[in-house]
Formats: sequence, structure tokens, C-alpha cells
Amino acid sequence: MYRKKRITAVVVAAVLLAVLGGCVNKFNAAGYTKALLDVTYKNETEQYIELTGSTQEAADEIFTKSLDATMEDYEKLNLPDELEKNYRQLFGDLMKSVRYTVSEAKEDDNGNFTVDVSVEPITIFDDTYSQFQEKAKEYATQVSNDVMNGAEMPSEEEMQNHIYDIYYHILNEVLEQGLSYGKAEKVTVHINKGEGDIYEIPKEDMTALDDKMLSREVLQ
Repeated sequence: MYRKKRITAVVVAAVLLAVLGGCVNKFNAAGYTKALLDVTYKNETEQYIELTGSTQEAADEIFTKSLDATMEDYEKLNLPDELEKNYRQLFGDLMKSVRYTVSEAKEDDNGNFTVDVSVEPITIFDDTYSQFQEKAKEYATQVSNDVMNGAEMPSEEEMQNHIYDIYYHILNEVLEQGLSYGKAEKVTVHINKGEGDIYEIPKEDMTALDDKMLSREVLQ
């Protein structure tokens, strides 16, 4: 039902590459890593703007693009406008609720850095999967009974929309009641120094980090 996009793999890695090129003072690898995560997931822009000299508009766009990437699959479903809007709000709230702790950076002899990021994965999808299956089964039974009693068979689009509406309400209820988090997992992020003293986080590191933010064990 939910296929998490690799938000940071394309968007964030490119942003970091551009941002760090203008760094004049000694590079604060941990500070930049946290500021970048904060602006990408939580739309917390103050530290990012202070460290990079970015405009407010450009900083806000990072979060917007991350959310756009998450919503790509849902936009292809042609859900009703209100339901699509609800999912966008839901995923935006989930992104802002991720938990991570950035440790101090370690520098090697070549001027590269590693930063350990401890992530507590949100377990909302694991926690609600059984409930969703139950509700979907109830809906399928209801449709079957209605058709047997002479009702018109709903279109595939109608049934799809109803299923996604069921899932939205399940997820939103959990979000409103309070999210649960799994055991913290560590991701080591490499910040490599390239030509012109420009630093870059490898895409595979950002993807690994992004994968830890939301647990999807039950879906796998």
C-alpha cells in the first residue's frame, strides 16, 4: 500500500553538494548533517539558513520536494482531490515526526568525515497492517453481499478510493493518538571531500538513512 520514496537519495544529496561548496570556516560536518536532515524532514529551516546562507524560499523548497517525492505514487492513483490532500498532510506530519540523533563527526587523514546518525523508526505501518487487512476484508464482504442482494457492482476506481480512504483514517487515527517508535538503529554517514573542497554524502548513505525513518517490516 505504501511505497516509501528515496527522498534523500536524489534531492538531499544534490542540495548538500551545492550547499557546502561555499563553506569558508572549518567545516562542521555534524552541524551541517543535522541542519540538512532538519530542513528535509521537519521543514525546520533556521539552522540550515544560518549555516548555508540560503534564502527562506529555497530552504522551504527542500521539504516541499521531499514531500512531492513521497506523494508521486499516490498522485498516479488519481484519488479524489480531498483524499489526496489528506494523504499529503498525513505524510507531511509523519516526516516532521521522524526521530534521529546526530553524533559528533570524526575526521580522517584525508579530510573526509563520518557521522553516526541514530534513528528511531516510526512503526505506524507495522502497527496498523493487521487492522487495515481486517477493514479491507470487511469492505470486500460488504460489497459481495450488496451485489448478491441486487446492488450494482462498484467500479474498480470506486473500490480503490474506498480502500485508500479506509487506510487513511486508520493511519490518521494513530497519528492523532500518538506514534510509536522502534529500537534505535545506527547509520554511519560518510561526508567525502571532493575537488574544490566540496563535500558530498554518497547517495547510498542517504538512502540507507531514509530507509530507517519508517519501519516497513510487515510489508516486506
